[in-house]
Amino acid sequence: MAPLQKAELVQTSLQLYRYLLRCCKQLPEESIRQHYRHAIRQSFRVHADEDDPERIQQIIRRAIEDADWVMNK
Repeated sequence: MAPLQKAELVQTSLQLYRYLLRCCKQLPEESIRQHYRHAIRQSFRVHADEDDPERIQQIIRRAIEDADWVMNK
């Protein structure tokens, strides 16, 4: 079961990045949106050199779970 709408369609890191930024647009306050946009960008920079497909899929699953938690808190 996908936690958020269209989460099951995310297969690549670029799709994940766009998906998470779209999720940020749904957050209530601008300061919160800025915080999470910054966190998303930093995470992508940190993991930019990942080349193991299994590890990338693990990161994608975890990011979607984390986004679900943020959106529902």
